[in-house]
Amino acid sequence: MSTKSWKLLLADFKAYLLMERGLSKETIYAYMHDMEAVAAFFEAGGTASPADVTRDMILDALEDYQASGHEPGSIARRLVAIKVFFRYLCLEKILDSNITEIMESPRLWRIIPDFLSEQEVDKLLACYDGEDNFSLRNRAIMELLYASGLRASEICNLRLDGVDFAKAVLRVIGKRDNERSVPFGTSAWKAMSAYCEKARPVLDKSGKAVAFFLSKNGKPLNRCEIWVIVKNAAHASGITKNIYPHLLRHSFATHLLNNGADLRVIQELLGHSSIATTQIYMHTDFRRLEQTHHKYHPRA
Repeated sequence: MSTKSWKLLLADFKAYLLMERGLSKETIYAYMHDMEAVAAFFEAGGTASPADVTRDMILDALEDYQASGHEPGSIARRLVAIKVFFRYLCLEKILDSNITEIMESPRLWRIIPDFLSEQEVDKLLACYDGEDNFSLRNRAIMELLYASGLRASEICNLRLDGVDFAKAVLRVIGKRDNERSVPFGTSAWKAMSAYCEKARPVLDKSGKAVAFFLSKNGKPLNRCEIWVIVKNAAHASGITKNIYPHLLRHSFATHLLNNGADLRVIQELLGHSSIATTQIYMHTDFRRLEQTHHKYHPRA
């Protein structure tokens, strides 16, 4: 297994495109532009090697790209670049298998994202049960990720003045600086209140921090730190699924839909610019219908 960095792997990939594939400069530029952006997305989430990338992570990267306002054609082109890159890694024996083989464009968002069951979420959220400053902070983060379906970047950018405890509503700045209001439930309210009352004043070294969630140095958390907080909870929970921050967002939307929430409301809560992005969660409702049909229909 190669230990090369993303930067070195992409440099080798560029040479492969030029010398072995004989592609035009324009095509090579397009592939490299897409893959450099994808690699940066993975690295920001703490994924140091292509061997650690999953289909769900690729979905997250492309959803992130779509949420920035890009059209299906651009998303499909980016998927092609990802597929060519992973095919190259297999040809060079850097990877044993190509996880992108079954991913078809341009209807990428119809690929089913993974999610946690409600029981798995309960188990995961119970992991930070201490009363120290960091346990209180981390518990509040985990509760909020699931309660409101926020992206890791939105957790990082959440401001103290953006949390209305009286109404249990957040003011969230999402993709392209779009602002939306998102409610949070009782469990998240309790965890966030405890963090605000006991832990945040200690972490706020200057007494002037505007970010809601703070690091040990009193600075805003970054995406990598959110990733580590979730990964540590996943390890402690003993759940064998690959758990990362966006999986809680998937679970949030899936559980809302399964319990009867309107798809348009879920779209608004998630901050999706297009209902097509939100429709990836329709599979869960269909799966439940299919299971019921097989169980109860006499000729199923």
